[in-house]
Amino acid sequence: MSADWIFHSGRIFDGQQVHPTATAVAVTDGRITAVGTDAQVREAAGTAAETVDLAGRLLTPGFTDAHVHAVYGGVERLGCDLSDVSGLDAVLACVADYAAATEKSWITGGGWHKADFPGGYPTRNLLDRIVPDRPVYLINADHHSAWVNTRALELAGMDAATPDPADGWIERGTDGFPTGTLHEGAMDLVNEFLPPLTEEDLCGGLLEAQRYLHSVGVTGWQEAILGSYAGYPDASSAYRTLAGRGLLTGRATGALWVPRSTTSENIAELVAGFEERRRDNSAAGFVTTSAKIMVDGVPENRTAAMLDPYLRPCRCGNPDGRDPSGGSAGHAAADQDADGDDRGLLYLPKEVLTETAVALDAAGFDLHLHVIGDRAVRDGLDAVEHARRSNPHTRGRHHMAHLQIIHPEDIARFAALGVTVNAQALWACNDNQMLQLTVPLIGAERAAWQYPFGSLLAAGATMAMGSDWPVSTPDPWQAIHVAVNRSYPAYPDVPPLLPEQAISLQTALSSYTAGSAWLNRNDDGGAIAVGKTADLVVLNADPFRLDPGELHTVGTDFTMVAGIPVYTGQPQEAKA
Repeated sequence: MSADWIFHSGRIFDGQQVHPTATAVAVTDGRITAVGTDAQVREAAGTAAETVDLAGRLLTPGFTDAHVHAVYGGVERLGCDLSDVSGLDAVLACVADYAAATEKSWITGGGWHKADFPGGYPTRNLLDRIVPDRPVYLINADHHSAWVNTRALELAGMDAATPDPADGWIERGTDGFPTGTLHEGAMDLVNEFLPPLTEEDLCGGLLEAQRYLHSVGVTGWQEAILGSYAGYPDASSAYRTLAGRGLLTGRATGALWVPRSTTSENIAELVAGFEERRRDNSAAGFVTTSAKIMVDGVPENRTAAMLDPYLRPCRCGNPDGRDPSGGSAGHAAADQDADGDDRGLLYLPKEVLTETAVALDAAGFDLHLHVIGDRAVRDGLDAVEHARRSNPHTRGRHHMAHLQIIHPEDIARFAALGVTVNAQALWACNDNQMLQLTVPLIGAERAAWQYPFGSLLAAGATMAMGSDWPVSTPDPWQAIHVAVNRSYPAYPDVPPLLPEQAISLQTALSSYTAGSAWLNRNDDGGAIAVGKTADLVVLNADPFRLDPGELHTVGTDFTMVAGIPVYTGQPQEAKA
């Protein structure tokens, strides 16, 4: 036998553990054909057309991102990209520079972070100073809010009399006029006037995203929303187009979006449409066996669904609530713990959520639930429980993404119901947003229920990982660093968030490879073993030989999908 590739002189993480003896791997015709010591692999594989000297580095299965918005991220990287910009002045300068460099009728993009603005909500006046004559629409990093200028509000016909939609709300001044931040469904009041994205835009964004994902070792992913959302159309056509042209190199799958307008009366029609889309996408080489339901929103804009009311924050400068930069964060107002009966939003009534889950499970879809607040988690688990009981012969790989606040009574239900934890571990740390915006709204007791990965695993739950890019970086090693340390290097003087919930490097790496591949129904991947597909990543170090505080420094030197290099240290060019 003559192999196509031999990787040698390193260490091998097989998807579950560092292999106790293997130092080499052979690849032939896109599959792994030998795993062992250097001598064993050379004897089994013979000569190879290409060899890679690992020189002590770690070889791992390719990472699978179990929750990503690749097309959104790619399109935004090609627009006014604020994702890596920090600080109010820098954000405004970036917007001004982009506007000066483009003649587009609308200034669009995104990635701004709430913590860069007082109270978390930027105003139209800030944008009016730098772009007064063209409409501006900038979605924030978590894609649950948008920042617009006065011109955009004028084009949308919005004023003080514009009512809040049922699934969102408008930030307003004392006169009732919109101040420039729109939350959730209120974004649609403006984004329906945006110039529509073309097929060329979507394909270009997907190619840009794919290049970026491969550069950080991601070989497969799940597109977390395929449908009309936040001004974006269904991107399934872009995936079908690139697959047909042989340009879709990543093992991409997708989750079909369940609209917030779903009712009991149209569930049957929804499921029938999903089944047709699943067939059409599959025939074109794009697997869409998941269904995405956004159960609630996010706590920073008070749309995460909570069992108990949000607290009313105050800004009195209590030193117990100081943010990492030295400013003072809010805490619960002493004279009024609860802010009325504000418990956030459920985008589908519980009975509709349950009926939808049962119907989709019966049709063979894996449920992909966005849940942030403890009430959303509980309602989501209840819905899955009904689906399991109603459809005992289905084997849906149901999972819940984000899982920020989980009531302790619900921890054990994940294992009992076979619900996988789809973790965005990068968020499990004390950063500015956590200390300034989140904790003041939920209080100390619920703050201690956040991202309880250790407790979930101890109770028998299975775990996958994803980035939610462009909400946050798609680099798996930034998330793994936080999963292991419960802190992030950008905040060296801040205590870790619930360090007892930290997980091991082995568990985190297995979750981001084998765990996420399983979730994506890529049963041929996520592992380094004879017969598995050769989706491989060469790291720039062996993270198991680093101090845990250095995990964020790990990077990708080489990425391979099905035996073909897709990243070799320089971006791979491709044209739609």
